[in-house]
Amino acid sequence: MEITVVIVGAGPSGLATAACLTRHSIPYVILEREDCYASLWKKRTYDRCGLHLAKEFCSLPFMPHPPKTPTFLPKDAFLHYIDDYVSHFNICPRYFRSVQSALYDKVGRKWRVEAKNSIAGKVEVYVAEFLVIASGENSEGFIPDLPGLDSYRGEIVHSNHYRSGLKYQNKDVLVVGCGNSGMEIAYDLSIFEAKPYIVVRSPFHVLTKESVARGMSLLKYLPVYVVDALVIMHANFIYGDLSKFGIHRPKIGPFTQKAITGRSPVIDVGTIKKIQGGEIQIVPEISSIKKDKVVFNDGTERKFDTIVFATGYRSSANHWLKDYKYALNDEGMPKNSFPCHWKGENGLYCAGLSKRGLYGIAMDAQAIANDVEKVLSARK
Repeated sequence: MEITVVIVGAGPSGLATAACLTRHSIPYVILEREDCYASLWKKRTYDRCGLHLAKEFCSLPFMPHPPKTPTFLPKDAFLHYIDDYVSHFNICPRYFRSVQSALYDKVGRKWRVEAKNSIAGKVEVYVAEFLVIASGENSEGFIPDLPGLDSYRGEIVHSNHYRSGLKYQNKDVLVVGCGNSGMEIAYDLSIFEAKPYIVVRSPFHVLTKESVARGMSLLKYLPVYVVDALVIMHANFIYGDLSKFGIHRPKIGPFTQKAITGRSPVIDVGTIKKIQGGEIQIVPEISSIKKDKVVFNDGTERKFDTIVFATGYRSSANHWLKDYKYALNDEGMPKNSFPCHWKGENGLYCAGLSKRGLYGIAMDAQAIANDVEKVLSARK
């Protein structure tokens, strides 16, 4: 099949890119390995999950959230929005298509994409002038290779398979990873009367969602260092000194850190109060694992029934994109720095890999569609 644009992935990045291409009347096809769009949100998020940022920063192009929806959308409300988005732009992904390889033909100056149709059991070939990597930052769950992990006798769960703390009542559960997912899972476990412990390895910022929303709005008018100072002042007032609980603040401000490293602050959902009240225990970095015991860097050890790894994801694009160096580095992330990260060479683009959430996805999708339109118009 020959088409102008092939989009790999029907998550929010792929859907947003499809909508923007539709606005320019540019033909495309979306290839999705799962049986639905937004599969991460529909299949691999815990029950309590929702949008941590205000809705004004979480809409896809050309369709803002309705005024009556809450400022911070729960998962069900966001999925309803995605359903409406797909319907409004008449987006029809090709499901059960797992891309096996994508190569650039320098002679024909087009991309050759091979995708296995898991229903028909055959490989389909797509030829396109433009290829969009929209498989996302969160395509494969990552579990670190800890010494002795293979000897562990308890249950090992990655956060993308965690749903609720209900099954862990009265169990000792170790959460590895103190980002937003890890902190929220620890909170969820405590709500269901589990005994959660969370590994804290490095400093991080803790802010309220309201503070983050105000900060993001203020960034339109004030320098980032001023906004950082304001939200830190607010955090001090709300939480006090958290260092006595093992939580230390980075030397640079939260919005500066996000811009430089891509790491987000922890947006508190009630976890900090649980830590301060002793319902959630903080433990240091893991040294090793010995069967049913976890040994920590301070020499202490403890038995756990379950270890939940909230240790993030990895991009899988390098597995199938043979000519990935036109746009990506060896880790499957953009080789060009922001704000030029979305554009590679030879008609290769990447959407949703800027570590800027849905707001970044919307920016990428519009930039890609506008650039494709520019190339096609110049040719005419």
